[in-house]
Amino acid sequence: MIEVYSWATPNGHKVHIMLEECGLPYRVKAVNIGAGDQFKPEFLAVSPNNKIPAIVDSEGPDGERISLFESGAILVYLAAKTGRFMPTDLRAKYEVLQWLMFQMGGVGPMLGQTHHFRVYAPEKIDYAIERYTNEAKRLYGVMNKRLAKSKYIAGAEYSIADISIFPWLRSWKNQGIEWNDYPHLKGWFDEIAGRPGVQRGVEVLAQERKPLVDDEARKMLFGTEQYKAR
Repeated sequence: MIEVYSWATPNGHKVHIMLEECGLPYRVKAVNIGAGDQFKPEFLAVSPNNKIPAIVDSEGPDGERISLFESGAILVYLAAKTGRFMPTDLRAKYEVLQWLMFQMGGVGPMLGQTHHFRVYAPEKIDYAIERYTNEAKRLYGVMNKRLAKSKYIAGAEYSIADISIFPWLRSWKNQGIEWNDYPHLKGWFDEIAGRPGVQRGVEVLAQERKPLVDDEARKMLFGTEQYKAR
C-alpha cells in the first residue's frame, strides 16, 4: 500500500492519475494546504520543502520503506516500479524525460504564476499579468506545435510526460487561453481527459478543496506562513 500525502492541485493530480492508471493500491492522506497542513512536522518528515505531493511506499526498490517528494521524481519512481508509461528504449526514455523536465521547469511554474497573478493576487499588476499570460501562450504554442507531428507529448506512446502536463492545462481559461488557437493540443487534451484512469485521478480529494476566499488560507498559501523557519 502506497501512502499519498496530497491535495487537489495539478501537482497532486499528476500522482493520483499515475496511481490510477497503474492500478496500484494507495491510501490518500489529505494535506489541506489552505489550512497549513503542509507545515506540520509529520508532513515535513516526508516532504522537507513543505510542498505536496509526497509518497511513502512500504515496499521500495529493495523491499524496504521509501519516501519521496517532488511530483516528477514520484512519476519516474512509479514508472520504474510498474514498468509502465516509461519506455525501456534509451532514446525514447530520454525523450519522455526531457518533456517531463519541460513540465517541471516550464509548464508548472509559469502557468502557476499566470494563474496567481490573473486570479489570486490581491493587486492586479498589469506587467505581471501580461508577462505570465504571454508566457503561458508561448508554452501552449510549443506543445501545440509538438502535437501537430506527434500523437503524444513524448512520442507515439502515452507516458508520464502526458500525465505530468495534463492537470496543468485544466485551468486553461484562468490562464487566458483560447483553445481555438491550439487545435492539436486541444485534441490531445480531450483524448487524455477521456481516459478512465485520468477521470478517477482528478476526482481524488476534489470534494475536499474549497474556493480560496479567506485571508487565513491566503496567508498559508501566499503569505508569511510559508517563510517561517521550521
